[in-house]
Amino acid sequence: MSLNRLNAYKQTSVKTASQGRLIVMLYDEAIKQMDLAVKEMSAEKKKFDTIHNAISKTQDVITELMASLDFEKGGEIAQNLFNLYMYFNRQLVEANIQKDIEPIKEVRKFMGELREAWAAIENTQVNSNPGANPGVNIAG
Repeated sequence: MSLNRLNAYKQTSVKTASQGRLIVMLYDEAIKQMDLAVKEMSAEKKKFDTIHNAISKTQDVITELMASLDFEKGGEIAQNLFNLYMYFNRQLVEANIQKDIEPIKEVRKFMGELREAWAAIENTQVNSNPGANPGVNIAG
């Protein structure tokens, strides 16, 4: 498949995805970038530009997750997620400055658990309304 076709497919996937699916896709991208950063940090010959870019992309995704929170509808859950995302960003800043793998692993673990929770919520919505466009309330 050509790169243009692949990009077109990705754009269509994003444009037609439910809110819940978009959240899961954001988590998937963050996890992918953290895995890349960990891999590069573990390599004998470290590519510091690749590490920095992967951590920065992860932080961009976390910022998008923060922006998606609806504090009016989500209340305490949205606030707790916001606080977690702030913590994740601080950990990633520290990891990037110190080139320390442990904060990335910690954030990766938590984001993996949150991703699974969002995927379960999305699947519940899809299964309860198989014909409808499943919209997950991203309030938290």
